[in-house]
Amino acid sequence: MLQITGVSRRFGDVTALADVSLEIRQGEFFALLGPSGCGKTTLLRILAGFESPDSGAVTLDGEDLLGRPAHRRPVNLMFQSYALFPHMTVAKNVAYGLEREKLPKAEVRSRVAEVLEKVGLTSMAGRRPQQLSGGQRQRVALARAIVKRPRLLLLDEPLSALDKKVRAEMQLELKRLQHEVGITFVVVTHDQEEAMSLADRIAVFSAGQVEQVDAPVALYERPRTPFVAGFVGANNLFSGRACSVGLAADGLGVLPGSSDLPDGTPALLAVRPERLRLDGGQNGEGVLKGEVADVSFYGGVSHVSVTVPGRAEPVLAATQGATPIRAGARVSLSWAAGDGVLVPQ
Repeated sequence: MLQITGVSRRFGDVTALADVSLEIRQGEFFALLGPSGCGKTTLLRILAGFESPDSGAVTLDGEDLLGRPAHRRPVNLMFQSYALFPHMTVAKNVAYGLEREKLPKAEVRSRVAEVLEKVGLTSMAGRRPQQLSGGQRQRVALARAIVKRPRLLLLDEPLSALDKKVRAEMQLELKRLQHEVGITFVVVTHDQEEAMSLADRIAVFSAGQVEQVDAPVALYERPRTPFVAGFVGANNLFSGRACSVGLAADGLGVLPGSSDLPDGTPALLAVRPERLRLDGGQNGEGVLKGEVADVSFYGGVSHVSVTVPGRAEPVLAATQGATPIRAGARVSLSWAAGDGVLVPQ
């Protein structure tokens, strides 16, 4: 549905976007994920019509999008700050865009009532924004964005103003609404959990470039670049050269992993903490041996940090529930070859 081809944008000496190309499908929930300053919001502003690229093309349903002014695009942007009108009621905020289009009053009333019911705010229609909670204001902003039935809805860090519990609830709500209204959503976020839980596919950005585009599970289990391996979720990264059974790591020997890289290729081996098996004592058959430096309990999961001779950074292992292992214990670490992913450096 949306085709972005070779889009670049510079601000003086800073390259915000460098030859970015993406395809976004009809009805898809698509996330742009990356650290602050990586160019994802610049791309969102180009799609909305608030920025113009220095080069490249963007088409929506095969038609040029860049040639249309912002107010003529079938695109809506939901701002990070929500940008609600404080002097208007909830219903008036939602109706504003329809009234500007000079639609019949009966149709405006009908569409506002319908969308307020969808977001669960029918009883709040007469209230003003300052009388609502953060989650309710977010729903008003969302209702105002979808009431005009855009082909494409852009969301800039939509949940960043909410506390953790409300954010988790709104993630479910956003996903449900997106399926219900059938609009294509493009969300910008630096929150990996948010992107993984919401999106059908994720584009990971770094320094103005797209590093990888994939479904959440594929992105997590099979990163294709060192940046993605280090940015998406926690990972233990070992440096060395590819060999037939995994990675020949400096000072650590041969570590098990799977790849199709030619032998001798400089590579990183990525092993997720939850894939590591911890055995007490130094006599186990572990791939690595070391000493527990720290144990942190996070409710359902314990993180065990292990200092390994020959490696500067500790190795992180995750175990379900509380663990009997304590700091100072000697342990061995092992993992299956299929759980280690080699990424070319």
